Amino acid sequence: MNPTVQTLLITLVILFTLLNFAGVLIWVERRVLALLQDRLGPNRAGPFGLFIIVADIIKIFTKEDWVPPFADRKLFILAPAIILFTVLLSFTVVPFAPGIVVLDLNVGLLFFLGLSSMGIYSTVLAGWASNSKYALIGGLRMSAQMFSYEVFMGLSLMGVVILAGSLNLTQIVEVQRGMWFIIPQFLGFLIFMIAGLAETHRMPFDLPEAESELVAGFHSEYSSMKFGMFFVGEYIGLTLISAMIVTLFFGGWLGPAWLPAPICFFLKTFAFILFFILLRAALPRPRYDQLLSWGWKYLLPLALINLIVTGAIVLMTGNPQPN
Repeated sequence: MNPTVQTLLITLVILFTLLNFAGVLIWVERRVLALLQDRLGPNRAGPFGLFIIVADIIKIFTKEDWVPPFADRKLFILAPAIILFTVLLSFTVVPFAPGIVVLDLNVGLLFFLGLSSMGIYSTVLAGWASNSKYALIGGLRMSAQMFSYEVFMGLSLMGVVILAGSLNLTQIVEVQRGMWFIIPQFLGFLIFMIAGLAETHRMPFDLPEAESELVAGFHSEYSSMKFGMFFVGEYIGLTLISAMIVTLFFGGWLGPAWLPAPICFFLKTFAFILFFILLRAALPRPRYDQLLSWGWKYLLPLALINLIVTGAIVLMTGNPQPN
C-alpha cells in the first residue's frame, strides 16, 4: 500500500475511534461511578442505559448555540477548538502497535509535551473571552495549575529518556522488551500520573471548574457544541494520558504472544481509564493552595531526585537500557 494512503487510513481510523470512544466513556464513567457509589446509574434509555450516549449527543447538538453579547466572539469560539485540536494532534505520535502510528517522530515525546502545554490557551482564552468574573477566575486557576504541573511533568519523563536513550516513542516501547520502565522508574510513573490528572483537570484536580465555588469555571458561559467540545476534549485527554502511561512505563503494545498488539495496548489503556474513574469516586477535592503547594514543594523535588539518581546509575553502570 502507498505510504501516504496508509498514513491517511490510520489517521481516519484513529480519529473515528477516539471521537466515538469519548462518547462511550460517558456511559462507562456513569456506570462505574454508580457501581462504586451503590447507585443504579443509566438504566432506562436502551439496554443497560447505552442510549444515554445518543441522548447526550442530541441534547448537545439541539441546544441553543448562544454567544454572550458581552463576550469577545472570535476568541470565545476559538477556545474550545484549541483543546480538541491539541489533544487529537497529540495522538499522532502515539504508537498503538508496530507500524500503527501516524507520525513516528524522533522527538515524539517532545511533540507530546509541547502540545500538552498549548492546551492552556484553551482555558485561559475561554475565561478571558467570556468576560465573566466566574469564568475568568476559573481560567486563572487553570493557568496556574497547568504552569505548576507541566514543569515536573516533563522532568518525570527524563528518567525514561535516559534509560531508553531516545525521544522516539516507538523506540521507547521496543527498549522495554527486557523490562517495563514501571520497575526502574516507579517514582517517575507516580509523578507523571499525578501531573497528568492535573493537566486534564480531572477529579480530584478539577479546581478550575469547582462547581461549588465557581458555578462551572472557565466554561460557565458556554452551551451547545462549544461546551461539548470541552467535554469531549476532557475525555480524549484522559485517554491520551492513559495511553502515554502505557507507552512510557508499561511496555506499550508488548504483552503475551497470543494477544494481538493493538488489543493489548487497548486493554492496558482502558485499565488506567477505569483507575482514574475510581480516583474520581474515592478522593475528595483538595484546596487550591494545597494543590499548588504539593506541586512545588514535593513533586518537583522528587522529580529532580528521580532524574539525578537515574542519571547517576546510568553513568556508573554504563548501560542506559535495562536488562
